[in-house]
Amino acid sequence: MTASPRQALDDIALCFVFFTRLPLPVVDFRDRSLAAAIWAAPVSGLAVALFGALVYAIGTWLGLAVGPAAALTLAATLLATGCMHEDGLSDVADGFGGGKTREKKLEIMRDSRIGAYGACALALSLLIRWSVLSEFAGPAHVFWALIAAHAASRGLFGAFMHLLPAARSDGLSADAGPVSAETAIAGAVLGAVALLTLGFGGAVAALILLGLLFAAFRMLCLSQIGGQTGDTVGALQQFGEIAILLVASVCLP
Repeated sequence: MTASPRQALDDIALCFVFFTRLPLPVVDFRDRSLAAAIWAAPVSGLAVALFGALVYAIGTWLGLAVGPAAALTLAATLLATGCMHEDGLSDVADGFGGGKTREKKLEIMRDSRIGAYGACALALSLLIRWSVLSEFAGPAHVFWALIAAHAASRGLFGAFMHLLPAARSDGLSADAGPVSAETAIAGAVLGAVALLTLGFGGAVAALILLGLLFAAFRMLCLSQIGGQTGDTVGALQQFGEIAILLVASVCLP
């Protein structure tokens, strides 16, 4: 991936606009596509993590117990992203769980209504993340864990879109276009660097777990719908975030 400093800033801004609801001034993206800019997704994840960590720090400073502070932190990250990835997780759970054929699965995933599989997937995702955040010793641990989880989970986007074909001819993923190998590697490297906040051992453990998760979910998507969609990318983020938070709960003292 070869980009000028101005192009790199445009890519970061594009990922902020697409993956978050954080306010930005009007930006001219100069015809940069999401596929070309996807390497910067971990940077948008860093912003989401900082927002969540700030809410946690303020909450505990005001005297909140760790449980409510963790809940507000989680709410802040949901607000920052507009629940974009949670929506993908619920759609994938409903489609993969309720559809009998590839076409039916894709149809269910496009339906805005939520079913039992999707509701359960969302509930479990929120419960696991809240329970982990509420067990950390203090704001510093939450800060490092959120940075690792939100940046590294988004570092998987480019590789996933590069290695799997679009499952349908329209939709967010298809419209984004193909992701080059260089762009995918750049995003993955940024995500991997963020894992160093967990310490060397934690970073290695998280990388191994993410690799296994990535491979398993890739095979599942190929067998279920023959490729990837925007919803599957969002679900991958959720799985990655949860996995990294679990590693952080073990590795951070």
